[in-house]
Amino acid sequence: MSLQKDRADENAAAIDLIDWTSELSDFTETAGLIANLDLVISVDTAVAHLAGAMGKKVWLLLPFVADWRWLADCSDSPWYPTMRLFRQEIPGDWNPVIERVTAALKAEQTV
Repeated sequence: MSLQKDRADENAAAIDLIDWTSELSDFTETAGLIANLDLVISVDTAVAHLAGAMGKKVWLLLPFVADWRWLADCSDSPWYPTMRLFRQEIPGDWNPVIERVTAALKAEQTV
């Protein structure tokens, strides 16, 4: 499911992506959608902050040089206890980040 508003992605249909964002008009409605999810995976966006503030499980993908609020060299957040951080180790290289997220998702499925 996508929570990205106003996204023009011709690949969405190819990956069977469910997108209800055209139905969302504010953060209250976005929060209602998030409340029905088991996990939110995001980059540093308002949706990630909203999900974290709601206490939902959030996995945040961060660039090599992340915003100060994500501190340094940690995989959790003091601001959002339900958030897990996945950081780039090499600037611009997202492949290892995606591989770690994929492995974590597989591990979640076996629990």
